[in-house]
Amino acid sequence: MTKLVVERLLVNYKTLDEFKNFREFGAAELSMKDDLSANIIENDSESPFYGIYFGKKLVARMSLYRINKQFDQYFDPPQDYLELWKLEVLEPYRNKGYGQALVEFAKSFGLPVKTNARQGSSEFWAKSSFESLTYDPGRDRGESPFVWFPEGVIEQESQPSTTPVTEQTE
Repeated sequence: MTKLVVERLLVNYKTLDEFKNFREFGAAELSMKDDLSANIIENDSESPFYGIYFGKKLVARMSLYRINKQFDQYFDPPQDYLELWKLEVLEPYRNKGYGQALVEFAKSFGLPVKTNARQGSSEFWAKSSFESLTYDPGRDRGESPFVWFPEGVIEQESQPSTTPVTEQTE
């Protein structure tokens, strides 16, 4: 198999048009079209969007955001990490390594990577060496976080709830 090449996608109307293909095949919640429309600065080279082309057709995509360590609630020691969102591969191209190539690209930065497992995707993340975190209702709010730990990084211990407990008196 040919080596799959992950490219940073330019933020432009051509990319916006390509994203419409994903909406047709994928879950509406995974559509990055609205994200892209909100961020259009023609040919922005610092976009958070990455993809893989088959010929001239965009067949796999994700967004990848760097989160500053001051907001880290997942990793010990606290550090900058990547948040991987909306990974999607068009139906005819699934199970051919495109999703895995995007994940390996995210890992190549050497930072911890956090994502939220969508319905039915837990097995994919587990095969990609991601681990399900201990659920923390204050931090996760209904999400299902999966993380990839680079060497020397572990899961941050849950923080005690900061919600004050009030006494009831009669």
